[in-house]
Amino acid sequence: MTDRPSTPDSKLTLSKRKWAAEGKFLTGRISRPETERLPPGQHLVKNWPVLDLGQQPQISEDSWKLEVRGLVETPLALTWSAFQALEQCSRLSDIHCVTTWSRYDNRWEGVSTRDLLDMVMPKSEANYVMLTSYDGYTTNLPLSDFAVEDAILATAWEGQPLTRDHGGPMRLVVPHLYFWKSAKWLNRIELISADKAGFWEKNGYHMYGDPWREQRYSDD
Repeated sequence: MTDRPSTPDSKLTLSKRKWAAEGKFLTGRISRPETERLPPGQHLVKNWPVLDLGQQPQISEDSWKLEVRGLVETPLALTWSAFQALEQCSRLSDIHCVTTWSRYDNRWEGVSTRDLLDMVMPKSEANYVMLTSYDGYTTNLPLSDFAVEDAILATAWEGQPLTRDHGGPMRLVVPHLYFWKSAKWLNRIELISADKAGFWEKNGYHMYGDPWREQRYSDD
């Protein structure tokens, strides 16, 4: 699977590339999470905006599969029923999109990323995670960030199954990073030794994506 879809770029994709080139939305202000809840340059919304690369894959529960591979002792290939049989958890977190909206107090249900890592046992040389989605989207993050306590492989939001437009049947949620790191329609998790750029990281976005440091775009 490639790191970008084969379909033509959506208007949003083209716009976001342009924003990265122009440094749009950057305020230059650094907020501190211990004293402020809303990162710099963000505004609150009560709805949940839908953003994607112009396609929303239709994935049936019968065909759904999650692979966990790479630098692990025990690779996994989970069917939907096997994933649902794992210990379930709930999390409450804020989310922050690089396009400047934030939403407070989102209630998630699913499988803790820490519990999944306990099953596969990362090797000592594993330092990063590359995420691949059913639509061909990819994104990267450090293994330590994938394993934070409030990160979740979410199947439900606000007590209802995660809808297709928001990444259902399952998406990653890593709330302390910009939301492009929380891949929708997640299909593969690969543990790797060295960092690699994903789709947006190759298109002008920051390799890490900390909202509190306004790491919206690449330093290059």
